[in-house]
Amino acid sequence: MTSWPKYLEEEFQANSTLPLWREAFLGIDWIALRMSPVYRGIGIPRGDGSAVVVVPGFMGSDQYLGDMNAWLRRIGYVPYLSGIGRNAECPDVLSLRLYETIDRAYDETGGPVHLIGHSLGGVLARGAAVRWQDKVASVTTMSSPFRGVRVHPFVLQTAYLVRGRIAQRRAREPQSMPNCYSGFCTCDFLKALRDDFPSDIPQIAIYTKTDGVVDWRCCINEMDDGSDIEVPGTHIGLAFNPQAYKHIAYFLSAPESYRQEDVA
Repeated sequence: MTSWPKYLEEEFQANSTLPLWREAFLGIDWIALRMSPVYRGIGIPRGDGSAVVVVPGFMGSDQYLGDMNAWLRRIGYVPYLSGIGRNAECPDVLSLRLYETIDRAYDETGGPVHLIGHSLGGVLARGAAVRWQDKVASVTTMSSPFRGVRVHPFVLQTAYLVRGRIAQRRAREPQSMPNCYSGFCTCDFLKALRDDFPSDIPQIAIYTKTDGVVDWRCCINEMDDGSDIEVPGTHIGLAFNPQAYKHIAYFLSAPESYRQEDVA
């Protein structure tokens, strides 16, 4: 059996207390969304027809974000599927696929694109904002660990398996990258994450302290500017969380002047 790299073994042990069992309650988020007037577009600002690209999390695809895309269209935006396929590939490859969608949305709507990313999708969104600043209007992350890799051991093990599959495939390629999908990678995606996030691109980070997958402290900016937004719920359920939707609606309507205390 393949042994774990030391840095992954340390992460595995450190994160063993994350309450994954709480994710069983994601159905509550889903039901609450359908019962909420926010989902029907009641009591929230209308969109201005700008483009919004929603990016799925690790091992996910655009399909599970269908509710959010339908809601965005209902309240007046032009939603785009990310087009990255399943989020189980080299992040740099996924970033280039995401850029194709951003570029198309930018051309078709005639303006910068809002990015919304769930979990690892939010990390991809932040990286894209750094690399292609002129085409990004704002970034919203939902339970996205952009400040460190502190996730449940089950997720970490799955990531290690995905990394192994990528490494095996790339070993047959002329210009393989042995550190792909690790913290030691030198690809443009990781370089972008190490750079400062553009100060002129509005961003919010939505998180929940009852997250069973990711350590919520890795999902916030720790800035005293109101950009960190706590909501009750689950990690997976943030994709269906009515309070998250409400904050997103207000933020997208006025990213540069958004204040979470103004959200009724």
